[in-house]
Amino acid sequence: MPLKRVTEFKYLGHTVTEDLSDVNDIERERRALAVRCNMLARRFARCNMDVKLTLFKAYCQTFYTCSLWVTYTQRAYSDLRVQYNNGFRTLMGLPRYCSASLMFAEAHTDDFYAIMRKRAASVMHRMRESSNSILKTLVENGGNPFMKHWVHLHMHSRCFINGRYCHY
Repeated sequence: MPLKRVTEFKYLGHTVTEDLSDVNDIERERRALAVRCNMLARRFARCNMDVKLTLFKAYCQTFYTCSLWVTYTQRAYSDLRVQYNNGFRTLMGLPRYCSASLMFAEAHTDDFYAIMRKRAASVMHRMRESSNSILKTLVENGGNPFMKHWVHLHMHSRCFINGRYCHY
């Protein structure tokens, strides 16, 4: 029986493309985040800030399969970060152009980059604790190309200064 050729498919909720780019999966997550944030903002507009913050943490900080993202554009990643920030502003009733770092600090909640670092650290921890010999081999040798690339993408903080991304 002939197999149907597709350019992308979903596997366990993660969008896999023929070129192995994660841009489509990041866009899927950005759209889902927008829907969740707008739904929360509409349904819980009259709730107090503590309730809204609890809902935001439960429904908007998941980023399912984000630890698998390896090949993507800065644009796609930035669009997701902006959606996260704007969703928080909308839910909390904050002005559109208020400082993202200040609003998260005042709310005592994680910003986008902190969430991504925590997700990556969680995956790294599970790989180290795994009984799977292939996973153990990957994480035990931090100098292998896969680990260098993955750690560079997921574990470094990023900042935007003078129109470009910096790593620290």
